[in-house]
Amino acid sequence: MTSPHRHPLVWVPSLYLAMGLPNVMVGVVAAIIYKNLGVANEDIALYTSQMYLPWVLKPLWAPLLEAYRSKRFWVISMEFTMAAGLALVALCLPLEGFFKLSLAFFWLVGFASATQDTCADGVFMTTVSKTDQARYSGLQGMCWNMGAVIASGLLVSLTGYLHNHMGLNWVQCWVIVVSLAAAAMALFGVYHLRVLPPGSPSALQGQGLAVGLKATAEAWVTFFQKPQIWMMLAVIFFYRFGEGFIEKFGPLFLLDGREAGGLGLDNEALGHINGTVGTLTFIAGAFLGGFLVARRTLPRSFFLLALVLNVPHLTYFYLAQSMPTDTTTIAVVVALEKFGFGMGSVGHMLYMMQQIAPGRFRMAHYAMATGVMALTKWGTGSVSGLLWTYVNHHYVSFFGWVLVFSIPPVVLAWLAPFPHDHEAAPEAAGEPAIAGGH
Repeated sequence: MTSPHRHPLVWVPSLYLAMGLPNVMVGVVAAIIYKNLGVANEDIALYTSQMYLPWVLKPLWAPLLEAYRSKRFWVISMEFTMAAGLALVALCLPLEGFFKLSLAFFWLVGFASATQDTCADGVFMTTVSKTDQARYSGLQGMCWNMGAVIASGLLVSLTGYLHNHMGLNWVQCWVIVVSLAAAAMALFGVYHLRVLPPGSPSALQGQGLAVGLKATAEAWVTFFQKPQIWMMLAVIFFYRFGEGFIEKFGPLFLLDGREAGGLGLDNEALGHINGTVGTLTFIAGAFLGGFLVARRTLPRSFFLLALVLNVPHLTYFYLAQSMPTDTTTIAVVVALEKFGFGMGSVGHMLYMMQQIAPGRFRMAHYAMATGVMALTKWGTGSVSGLLWTYVNHHYVSFFGWVLVFSIPPVVLAWLAPFPHDHEAAPEAAGEPAIAGGH
């Protein structure tokens, strides 16, 4: 049994790396795998978007976990489950029916990752003091996004290297790389067996299913009793509405051949631009957004942050029209969009923490709010394939519609209520606001 008094630097970085990597494997990398293996864009958008549902539905079972075992138990068991799920994805890729089989195993990884997210945040919030939460939250968010860099940057680039320089076919490349991701999750599990603290036990622990269900029902009832809750839910649902279409079709646009209206990048370039460079500029934008909120407070910054997130959607419209061939130009333009996304997403996360989560069921209500955020990604991803068909596979028209979809978030941010304005403490800006995949 690990000591509950280990220094946060021993386990916080690895914990949030282990949260970011599988989240991005399911949400982003799966689409690139299927693109390389010849699946149509419409099918990629529809079926990979359904894998956001575990994060949408996690508030349904998250409170029940409190009644059984420790938070540490759930984190570690889910890490080993994700290792097994990713290994099964790698095993089925060479098979004729790989698409359906791999989707099923990615679903398993998604449910385990959503469960891990909830319990890992619980370990952090119940183990680390409020002062240290503010001190280490920047590291916390940075490590989550480093997991994203590894998944969507380094691993995707590695498949390009194996394909272009080692002569392996795409199936062989992805079997190797997904196997590496599975091994990484297993290593995280082994490491956390030694160092991860248990987290404070819940009052529900050992009380049984009936008590857990009663507490879950109470959490849901009190959630919808919050003042101006429906307007606040509308704000967080639409805040990243336009971004949802770019997240799903941006990588496909960058990979598609020029004859199809895409930019014709290979996996090496995509991993560098959309993964490494894009994620690092996302982190830089997120830290700047956190600094802005700390100086001006969230109510005074929220509309500006919504503008910063949505206006850069012009970048993909520009790329689809101008069709640049220079990789550096493409990287700079994509980095601008990612920087705006990073800075603007701070407002989204802090709005959920400061305006929706406060109250007796803070952790459960925050999970519910992030479930609504995941619902946006599920909805936009699901209909993006229909929009792609509606515009006759024309990227300029597709990203033109994205600009239209980026207007409601800005209007709602202007109208957003702040019922807990008086409770917004300066250190709240230091909470894990840049952990964008939560």
